Amino acid sequence: MTDPELKTLNVGEGSDARDIAVLRRPGHGPGLIWLGGFKSDMAGSKAEALDRWAGEYGYGCTRFDYSGHGRSGGTFLDGSISRWLEEALAVIGNLTSGPSILIGSSMGGWIALLAAQALRQAGEADRLAGMILIAPAFDMTEELMWNRFDDQARADLMDKGAFSRPSDYDDEPYILTRLLIEDGRNHLLGAGPVETGCPVHILQGMQDPDVPWHHATGLMERLAHDDAVLTLIADGDHRLARPADIDRLIRAVEGLIARYKAKER
Repeated sequence: MTDPELKTLNVGEGSDARDIAVLRRPGHGPGLIWLGGFKSDMAGSKAEALDRWAGEYGYGCTRFDYSGHGRSGGTFLDGSISRWLEEALAVIGNLTSGPSILIGSSMGGWIALLAAQALRQAGEADRLAGMILIAPAFDMTEELMWNRFDDQARADLMDKGAFSRPSDYDDEPYILTRLLIEDGRNHLLGAGPVETGCPVHILQGMQDPDVPWHHATGLMERLAHDDAVLTLIADGDHRLARPADIDRLIRAVEGLIARYKAKER
């Protein structure tokens, strides 16, 4: 099994241009596209496991780092949902082809849903063979951040433009910006139906302190137009990176691929 190829994709213009690092494994379709989480990168255990599986069975697999993350250029404090969505769509549009399965983890789940919406609006709904959402943190800037902040945190954010809070996943604290929160409001899915146009499988831990399991069940209620499945893992945390969790993820991928192939027969 060969290693995936490292590519650099330039996104944005002028002073906003940044180089996005992409690991691309060629193969047959439907290909896998990994969309990582907030402050995560494409070298995480779930992304690596998906790439190994794709290489073993000959499927294409594409993963990348958002600007300000991992190997990509740009500054994290300049990050926003608009910016990271732009990068995801650029990778999908320029470095992948044919039907693909979007696999979004945490914030990547929100990016996946927004990318599906953008592809549908562009008349490219057939690019999606399916979607797997792992602890999908849709509308996170409002529902999982702003609405949870105390008065002091909100005041710091508005007056100083940013504030930091400890992270359970990094030695360094997260710095959350006013830009991130205010830009996120332009991308809220709201309370109405959510339509992706493809099968969706959600994996959600019930011991997740960051994305509560009822956040995922709320999304399920709104996926009325899609063939959607929710798997709740009773002892699962936010990462869902244990061997058993990764096995569940691989089985979900295999299930969507089987359904896609059956539909194409």
